[in-house]
Amino acid sequence: MYPDLAALADAYGVATSYENAEQREVVVDDDVVVAVLAQFDVAASDPESVRRELAAVRAAREGVALPPTVVLRSGATRQLNGPAVVELEDGTHRDVDGELPADLPLGWHRLVTQEQAVTLVVVPERLPDVHPAWGWMVQLYALRSADSWGMGDFGDLASMAARSAAELGAGVLLVNPVQAISPTHPVERSPYSPASRRFANPLYLRIPATDADVLALRPRQDTELIDYDAVWDAKRAALELLWSRGPQPVDLAGDPALRDFATFCALAEVHGPDWRDWPEPLRDPAGAEVAAARVELADRVAFHSWLQGLCRDQLDEVRWAAAGMPVGVVHDLPVGVRPGGADTWALRSAFAADVRVGAPPDAFNQLGQDWNLPPWRPDRLAELGYAPFREMLHGILRYADGIRVDHVAGLWRLWWIPPGESAARGTYVHYDAEAMLGILALEAHRAGAVVIGEDLGTVEPEVTVTLHERGMLSSAVLWFQRDWDTEGHPFVPPQDWNPEAMASISTHDLPTVAGWLTGEHVRVRAELGMLDGPVEAERAAAEADRTALLDLLCEQGIPTDDLDLALHTLLASASARLLLTSPADMLGEVRQPNMPGTVDQYPNWRIPLPVTLEEFFADDRVPRVTAPLRAARPMEGDPAHDAD
Repeated sequence: MYPDLAALADAYGVATSYENAEQREVVVDDDVVVAVLAQFDVAASDPESVRRELAAVRAAREGVALPPTVVLRSGATRQLNGPAVVELEDGTHRDVDGELPADLPLGWHRLVTQEQAVTLVVVPERLPDVHPAWGWMVQLYALRSADSWGMGDFGDLASMAARSAAELGAGVLLVNPVQAISPTHPVERSPYSPASRRFANPLYLRIPATDADVLALRPRQDTELIDYDAVWDAKRAALELLWSRGPQPVDLAGDPALRDFATFCALAEVHGPDWRDWPEPLRDPAGAEVAAARVELADRVAFHSWLQGLCRDQLDEVRWAAAGMPVGVVHDLPVGVRPGGADTWALRSAFAADVRVGAPPDAFNQLGQDWNLPPWRPDRLAELGYAPFREMLHGILRYADGIRVDHVAGLWRLWWIPPGESAARGTYVHYDAEAMLGILALEAHRAGAVVIGEDLGTVEPEVTVTLHERGMLSSAVLWFQRDWDTEGHPFVPPQDWNPEAMASISTHDLPTVAGWLTGEHVRVRAELGMLDGPVEAERAAAEADRTALLDLLCEQGIPTDDLDLALHTLLASASARLLLTSPADMLGEVRQPNMPGTVDQYPNWRIPLPVTLEEFFADDRVPRVTAPLRAARPMEGDPAHDAD
């Protein structure tokens, strides 16, 4: 790669090389770098264009003293070129001369100099320590109960929280993303591909048991797989019936974000879920055609706004049900949104719309991953004062006791896949991690929430170290806790895991306990053609892993006659602050919730628990297998705690 192209790429945070999962340097092809730069509206197809663009960006950046957003840690100072005024968010202002003082309050402010006016964000240095606890990782759709409609809902989540705390002494409940979908067919099944990360998913609403007309709409409860389309059809019909009997007035004037989201939903019902396929005039949310459509579809706009009000009320009830937990309900934040969804429609300039986020090849996903999610443009985020990021966090933390950031390394860098390329043909684009992490800390601080970063896979050590420095937890998964520098890759004893972590045996993207022990993950991936080597070699590797795990159990003095109990006893010995397990692992489910790299080839996000929620709490395996976790992380008021 010639120097000018490398310099231009560096100016926009586009990596020209990276270290892969095997810690080997990979040089990015020039055409990939050029294609990614095009997403920044930078022409780099020939040397003359590169020279022109490089000169332009250097001139633009040399002409300003401050970036468009300044993020300052509490207690820190920053030198300025001269006098300035800090306009505080409470409406007051402070005159400063040459240096931002260390005693500025936390919050969103404005910094005005003689030459510039920029966003100033003062953020916490560190969040408080997370209270030790054990609890559940829940796939909400899978929690079918006697009162739910074909899939788990917010009422089931409230019951799960209340009963887990009262009957099992659980102190934390992590739930899959419950962000909004497009209200159309086919209903999006993946909770990690929402139409919007700013609003909630009405598919999870609990339909109140009212009269026969409403109850007659209830879908089947005993389907082998979750039928999202049937559930949404039934719930929408029931909600529309309730709406028609007594619609509540909805004032959208004070909430333009909700107005735009509800307008998107109303337009999607007419024109389809992807705004890129709509008539051209409707693709601009600020245009006259959309304003006219909002009037024409006023009842539908009001209906979808009303649904969001119901979601907020029920999510508040979930949080109330978890009030006795020391940590509470932690909501999952997906990496991105659907390319044609509500957020990209309303906030189009903030996204690099033509690339997809994913991950390079690694041991578990040997062809790489393409998540079909458009990333934020880091330059536009800064220009917008990180308002889209803040608004998204606020939308989740308003009803959460904590937030788990999926692929938290994305606050540092994301794997961008250019149009027409495979998942392996991409490169990393870097973000301002100090700004992203600081804003996350500020919003979590204001909500009194804990932060957990999912730092699995190909992640630079800086990510985990910085999370811990800022009072945030990393992730520790038994399957990945290996000594990769030792032949045979033996498992690391849980006592030696980092204590500032949320520890679990597996995750939604990995085999269940029963699936891993029986080699189900090898069988399925071989059947789907997802292996890049002989199936015999994969089976041998899986058997070697199983043997290594059994060796660790024996070394720890843990009986292996009941492997479910043995593995949870092993997990209970971890030094991590949070210990999480899944209901599926209590019940011997062999199928993992999601198979990365597949869409329709595998029943992703459609597998219900084999029992109802009521039967789950009546199953004697649940208290027996969770007993080691309960003893290791007892909750105040729990008999296990009092016994200590």
